[in-house]
Amino acid sequence: MRLAAVSLAGVPGEVLQLLRFNFTNLELTTQRLKRQLGSRTDSDIRTEPAMKSLPFFCRGEVIRGFGRGSKELGIPTANFPDSVVDNLPADISTGIYYGWACVGNGDLHKMVMSIGWNPYYKNTKKSMETHVIHTFKEDFYGEILSVVMVGYIRPERSYDSLEALIAAINNDIEEAKVNLELPEHLKLREDNFFTSASTSSPATASTSQTIINGH
Repeated sequence: MRLAAVSLAGVPGEVLQLLRFNFTNLELTTQRLKRQLGSRTDSDIRTEPAMKSLPFFCRGEVIRGFGRGSKELGIPTANFPDSVVDNLPADISTGIYYGWACVGNGDLHKMVMSIGWNPYYKNTKKSMETHVIHTFKEDFYGEILSVVMVGYIRPERSYDSLEALIAAINNDIEEAKVNLELPEHLKLREDNFFTSASTSSPATASTSQTIINGH
């Protein structure tokens, strides 16, 4: 939509000053939004889903995945079994999420999660790959991973190179770190879902196809 030119001749000085103030605030707000959105495209923003299921809590045994996280990307991930992936709510679309995670009855850490088929690798099987933002001394296959997904970062994308994919994941990690400092996300660290993690066992999780929300 094009705006018609308007003559300001005869407009009182105090009104002009108010107009300049409002336009300046509008420009500053626009600049802040651009910084927050970073590299997101217009298409990303238009298709960002409104997910009523968030925050979403789930728990399951860590299984062996594609083995690419540590070896190729330098960003290790933990994979959920099909019983968890196949029971995601319909409104949780593929894409990159952030939240909190703990392994077994260990400490709670920030995390990012990729849900989908990973277009760069052209996976044929949908997966939920969680990168816990913490350095572990050893693998934890067979342990119970408890997570809460609290926010959405972006949709899945393909990349022209492995370096571009790694850069995007690192950007996701930095965005997750910042977003999880918001008060509404910090309070979820105290949710009783995580205290109950210590009572779960791998056998219980796998046989009950553990999906927990609205606990």
